[in-house]
Amino acid sequence: ELSDVEDIWQRRARRGLMLAGVTMRDPATVHLNYDTHIEADAVVGQNVVFGPGAVVEAGANILPFCHIEGARIAKGASIGPFARLRPGADIGVDAKVGNFCEVKKATLAEGAKVNHLTYIGDAEIGTGANIGAGTITCNYDGANKHLTQIGAGAFIGSNSSLVAPVSIGDGAYVGSG
Repeated sequence: ELSDVEDIWQRRARRGLMLAGVTMRDPATVHLNYDTHIEADAVVGQNVVFGPGAVVEAGANILPFCHIEGARIAKGASIGPFARLRPGADIGVDAKVGNFCEVKKATLAEGAKVNHLTYIGDAEIGTGANIGAGTITCNYDGANKHLTQIGAGAFIGSNSSLVAPVSIGDGAYVGSG
């Protein structure tokens, strides 16, 4: 009976969002939380799960198979497919988090790109920065978590391990590997 009530609630919540201007590619596969907030003109792909505290602003595009919890996605941002946003992820205007990426307790400024196969945790990514495939912010030393700061317009090459605490300046270039 509880699962029947959950199904009824999910259908009503999805319908309410669509009537308010949210596009859902396959509504039956989208799972919402009681506090999910999605603004008009956002697009949500198939098989997307929203956990507690998810906020999606107008014009954002959530591609299929994403899991979003405790995160804010700003106007025009693109997420996924197959991305995971954990609590504290703050994705800026027109920023991109691509396929097989995970972001936790990190800010991506306007136009920043984390395209694929990347973990960004406890970090601040500057405006227009580009994070290459396979990059990880190594934020935990076994006892404490540390911050990684990447400046505006910085380019981080593929397969880079950024051991925090570390600060990479505006316009910097980090070679691959």
